[in-house]
Parts: sequence; structure tokens; C-alpha cells
Amino acid sequence: MVPVPEPQGPGNSHKHFFAVLSSKNLTLKSEQESGLEKLMGDMDKSDIPDLTDLRVKIDSLDKQIVDLLNQRARVSLGVGRYKAAHNEPIYKPFREQEVMDKIADSSPGPLPDKHLRTIYREIMSSSRHLQRPERVVYLGPEGTFSYFAAIEHMGSSAALTPKGDFEEIFRAVAEEGAELGVIPLENSIEGTVGQVVDLFMKYKVSIQAEVFSRISHCLMSNADRIEDVEVVYSHPQPLGQCRDWLRTHLRDVPTIPMESSAEAAEVVAGKKAAAVVGHAKLADMHGMNILAQSIEDLPDNWTRFLIIGSSPSQEDKRDKTTILFTLPDKAGALARVLTTMAHQSINITKLESRPFRGEKWKYVFFADLECDLGAERYEDVLEDIRQQCHTLRVLGTYPTQEERQ
Repeated sequence: MVPVPEPQGPGNSHKHFFAVLSSKNLTLKSEQESGLEKLMGDMDKSDIPDLTDLRVKIDSLDKQIVDLLNQRARVSLGVGRYKAAHNEPIYKPFREQEVMDKIADSSPGPLPDKHLRTIYREIMSSSRHLQRPERVVYLGPEGTFSYFAAIEHMGSSAALTPKGDFEEIFRAVAEEGAELGVIPLENSIEGTVGQVVDLFMKYKVSIQAEVFSRISHCLMSNADRIEDVEVVYSHPQPLGQCRDWLRTHLRDVPTIPMESSAEAAEVVAGKKAAAVVGHAKLADMHGMNILAQSIEDLPDNWTRFLIIGSSPSQEDKRDKTTILFTLPDKAGALARVLTTMAHQSINITKLESRPFRGEKWKYVFFADLECDLGAERYEDVLEDIRQQCHTLRVLGTYPTQEERQ
């Protein structure tokens, strides 16, 4: 499923930051309660510290944290001046991943790794905004899965601007000055978004990063009970992905398809007996009740999003590379390309063909490659592969992101 966002500047960033935090509430509440109960169960009442003393310590620590954050921000402004002087992009995905990994590795706990990453995502989002605000376009409107993927990866300080379709996103990045775009490439259930591959052939953009987002649907309404729901709205895709659940729990209730689940939520927010199927954060945005969680028929549902920019990454690291290539019209052409990759220990994690638009019965291949070669050797290997192809275009080299629950 695809996400959608609206324009957003620093003035609205607090709203999105709390949306990011509140989205964790559903999944973390039970963990926090069980952990606290265990801690209290292991404690003798005489061991319980004085609350006033604890709050004084927290206030002191908060002051130190704020001082350190401002020190970091001042250093980050210096980094921004260096980037401007050397014509370097503000967004550096390899560096951001390096910072995240160092922070996680250096933490002794008890703060969980995923909480640290969420906090530092916001810190780095603020740093980028201080260095130079960047316009990030995505498939709108605000409240789609694309919107939440953009917030999840770019942070709440990003200046998000919604677009009406995929081509508008590509055009904004390639021709209209948007620094970055967020697009869904593939879903673990529905497969590849063919139009996105076609647009890579049409527009000169470069992949900067990838984002994996788990797709989980909730039933939300102003009603207090499922039994009170008289109609369900959503985009056809989430309605289809929750078909069995809806048939079981709302058998005789009609469903109405909409352009997006975000648009459906706006409609439902003004009705008492209607419900929407979509992202849990829509309930926070529109003040609705969550009547049921995780109602998708297949629970292990992920969408892979790509962050695209107008220029290739200037970093020398090589985690994942995505290429488009065409082949000469002769027997064994694809086999020779694959053999060359195999001999160089290149792992092909994705390989698909698409019709070459405008030329019947010709195809272009879209491939994701992973290997441990250094930058110089990697370029030599790509040149070897290029010699086996009719055409080859590197769409981007970027950090590999693992799926994170």
C-alpha cells in the first residue's frame, strides 16, 4: 500500500513528532505495563525511592540533555556550512545510518534500541532542517502510508509536500527543485508497482535510501462499538487486504472505496456510524476510536519505499545498488550477465522485467544487487556487466535497511 503526506514546515513539526510518539502507544503500552509490574513485584516497599528526589534528578538530567542538544545543533550548523561550501547534499543516508548504528552499539540500556533510533531520527531531522530546509514530496494526502513512511525515515522536521500521483513526485524531483521524494516500490503481498519502474526509465533521478514499513490496518470510528458501524470507507487495497475480517465481523455492512484511506478518514471523522480501515495514526489525527487492531488477513505485510533525489550519492560505500539494463537480441544474453555477477559474488536480491515502452516485445530489466566489493573494484565489475548489456543505467547506490518490527 502507498503512503501520502501534506506540506509541513517547522511550525507544524511538533504535531508530527507527537504523532510519531503516539503511534508507538498501542504496541508499547502492554510491554511497559508488564515491565513495570515485574519491577514492582521484585521490590520491597522499603526500596521504593522518594518521588520528589527522582523528579529533581530528572529535571537536572533534562537540563543537561537540552544543553547537549544545543551544543550538537551548533556543531551541525558548522557541518551545514561545510556542505554548502563544497556543494554537498544535506541528506547523507550512509552517515545517518552510521550514527544510528554507533548510538545503538554504545548504549548499555535500559533504553531499547528502537526507542534510541526514534529519538535520533528526530535529532537528525532537526539538524538537516537547521542546515538547510529540504522539500520532500510524497503521495498525498496527509495520513497515507506513504506519508507515515516519510515521517518515519525523514523525521518530523522535514518539509513534506503531498503530490497527487507517482509521476508528479518524479517530476518534482527531476525538474522542479524538490530535494527528495518518497515512493513505494514494492509490497510483500501485492508485488512491484510497475508504474514506478516505468517512471525510473522516464526521469533522471537517483535512489538515495530505502525504507521498509510494516503495513497493519485498524478499524477506526467515532462509534464506541463494532456493532454500531453501518458503513466502512477506505482505499480498495486495504479493503481487499482485510476482506476476511470484514466478512466475519461486519458481514452485512457495505464498504465504500475511496481514493485513499486518508481521504476516507476525513469523511468518517464527520460521521457517527461510519468506520475507516487504515493506519492506526489516523485515529490520533482525527480523534477517532480504534475499534479493532491488526485486522489484515495476512499479517506479515511490508512495503518497501525508496527515497529518490536528483543527483547520485557522492559516498564511496556500496551496500545495495539498483540498475536498469537492456540486452542485445541474441541467445544467452541474460545468462551471460547473470554469470558475470555470480563470478563476482554479487547477490541479486531482485530481478524483474518490464516492457520497454514504445518498442513492442522489448524488455528492460530492473535489478537490486548486493556485494562486499570496494568502490573501485565495484566500478570495474559494473563495467564488465555493462559490456554484456545493450544499455545499463545505475539508479543508485544506498544503505541496505533491514525490516524492523
